[in-house]
Amino acid sequence: MRTVVTILLMFLTTAWISSAQQKLLIPMDLTQTNHLKAYGIAYWVLEKNGIVEWLLNYRGGSFLTDYSSVLASECRIRGVSFQILSAAEAAALTADIQREDNNMDAIRLEKAPKIAVYAPPTFKPWDDAVTMALEYAEIPYTKVWDHEVLSGKLMEYDWLHLHHEDFTGQYGKFYANYRNAPWYIEQQTLYEKEAHRLGFSKVSEAKKAVARAIKEYIGNGGFMFAMCSATDSYDIALAAENVDICDIMFDGDPPDQNAQAKLDFSKTLAFENFKLDTNPFRYEYSDIDVPPSDPTPLRDPSTDYFTLFEFSAKYDPVPTMLTQNHVNIIHGFMGQTTAFRKSLIKKTVTILAEREGTEEVRYIHGNYGRGTFTWYGGHDPEDYQHAVGDPPTDLKLHKNSPGYRLILNNILFPAAKKKQQKT
Repeated sequence: MRTVVTILLMFLTTAWISSAQQKLLIPMDLTQTNHLKAYGIAYWVLEKNGIVEWLLNYRGGSFLTDYSSVLASECRIRGVSFQILSAAEAAALTADIQREDNNMDAIRLEKAPKIAVYAPPTFKPWDDAVTMALEYAEIPYTKVWDHEVLSGKLMEYDWLHLHHEDFTGQYGKFYANYRNAPWYIEQQTLYEKEAHRLGFSKVSEAKKAVARAIKEYIGNGGFMFAMCSATDSYDIALAAENVDICDIMFDGDPPDQNAQAKLDFSKTLAFENFKLDTNPFRYEYSDIDVPPSDPTPLRDPSTDYFTLFEFSAKYDPVPTMLTQNHVNIIHGFMGQTTAFRKSLIKKTVTILAEREGTEEVRYIHGNYGRGTFTWYGGHDPEDYQHAVGDPPTDLKLHKNSPGYRLILNNILFPAAKKKQQKT
């Protein structure tokens, strides 16, 4: 009987060791059934203090982690494809990735980033591509607004997304078409009330203070991501720190007639030498945006694509992480800020994607202090020309969206913070 028990214990021990050495690979190439949920699985592992290896440029930026039956079950529940690798197979894969003649690398993700979304109390998740992506991928986030930002709460978070905010205090430049709409009037009332509560006489001054606080957060090591008008309007607010650029219908008095000459481009993160558009009846902030949002130029969606740049995984891991995808040519999409004019981008900024043969840059990344910012043009990667009042995008119909993958690359980016600081 003792012999039988001994053999059984040896069998169970051997099986446990074998299982412990197994790895679970989540491929991110065209074989993946749900790319967006896969990011949620990676985040789920990190939340449980697990380690994830992000395999840059291997099968579309795949994820490798320790196998467990619980993890495998979670993948099945969420519809995420995976493969089980033996210890020998995992070692061979790692060795292949580390070869100098392969443009690949393995980045160790160590902790689940704490995520904040800057948005007004009235925001709805389906108004914003990033919050839709977070909710679909089942990645938790916390909403913050002006009070939290100005009271220093941002330092509690690793990653900050700016909802489609207008940091210039011009209420999105919606005045021409929506000034009598109930939602516009309610928004203006809410913003003015909040600005006054915080001790500012104007919304524009409150937003400038918020922009400066966010800049300080980045400088202290924060990761900031923004899309659409939260990109250029943010930089404009920084440049206009000491000048009034808002017309009377926005802040009660006319703008400074010499506003353009008084802009300070040394304060901006990404753009310089841009020209303001102070016409309150135009749906545009400056000439950063290309093509202009108002009037919307005729474009053929069937020919509107942008291309991701390729970087060295071993020597440029940061831009490589941010551009991981299963395709390198992505269908374009519009927004109030669709793309960034290349000639106005600072030389210190890394261009991640552009529309070839044009001035249109779609995706950029830069450093400020100990932190970073990444900006992505357009409103919704799966809604070509989103308009006010349009229904929300159903991500169940776009679970393999390459445009949304670029958003989710940014979510995991802070998990590799220690690695980034060494490079």
